[in-house]
Amino acid sequence: MKRSEFLKSALGGAIAMESLKDLYQWNEQLATKDSLMPMLFVGHGSPMNGIEDNEFSQGWQKFGKEIAVPTAVLVVSAHWYTPGTKVTAMPEPRTIHDFGGFPKALFDVQYPAPGNPALAKETAALIHKTNVGLDHEWGLDHGTWTVVRHMYPQANIPVLQLSIDYTKPPRYHYELAKELAILRKKGVLIIGSGNMVHNLRILNWQLTDKGYDWAIEMNETFKSLILKNQHSSLINYENLGQAAKMSIPTPEHYLPLLYILGLKEENEKVSFFNDKTLMGSISMTSVKVG
Repeated sequence: MKRSEFLKSALGGAIAMESLKDLYQWNEQLATKDSLMPMLFVGHGSPMNGIEDNEFSQGWQKFGKEIAVPTAVLVVSAHWYTPGTKVTAMPEPRTIHDFGGFPKALFDVQYPAPGNPALAKETAALIHKTNVGLDHEWGLDHGTWTVVRHMYPQANIPVLQLSIDYTKPPRYHYELAKELAILRKKGVLIIGSGNMVHNLRILNWQLTDKGYDWAIEMNETFKSLILKNQHSSLINYENLGQAAKMSIPTPEHYLPLLYILGLKEENEKVSFFNDKTLMGSISMTSVKVG
């Protein structure tokens, strides 16, 4: 064997051993975890909620204080919409300011939570429906950091994101989520971040504290179906009539809910908070499972 080939082989082996070491240490760290971590679907709304002290950010703070401190947070955000499925795998994810037209104070925010490459590898290995890419470019978009920074302001909990494959139908996402169930037993807080009702095309800035009648009605319908465990109806939301079509003109903000429902066990308790529809066509309702 040539010296260059030997070095290449040895280096590849060393990298593989280091990856196995990381994964082993991650599993050893979680060996004592056996309770089922709660889950959250959050209506994240405007990026300004990331820096404002309001009823919504206070609701997220309260949730963070009520549950056990997680070993890590895994977020399915409406704002990472990709061909295929990816998971962030960098040790230090960047804070992404993926919006425009907001005050400089919002763009100045950095949320320096660490990543967890070992957890990213384990998450990718758990999913068998598709090959999951380990992403080193993305980071934490505003569907994640504007919410999580209120829960864990010290930025001392590892945070990862799982992307949404826009080429797949709703049931695919619901079923893929089930493959992540073991993470809940390892103390990982799984969050779906979007909005059940989200139609920016007909947003009414004059209705700062109120929703259109059809939006309020649809928000109540979604809540009722969630409480009744009628997941098939929620997966096939396009069959719920014109109000559903107006509430979900595009699916990216709705699909994160299906990840949480896919992971829900049959008899788990469900509760709602931040339960409000505003600006005509945005539902801020958050769903706590467990």
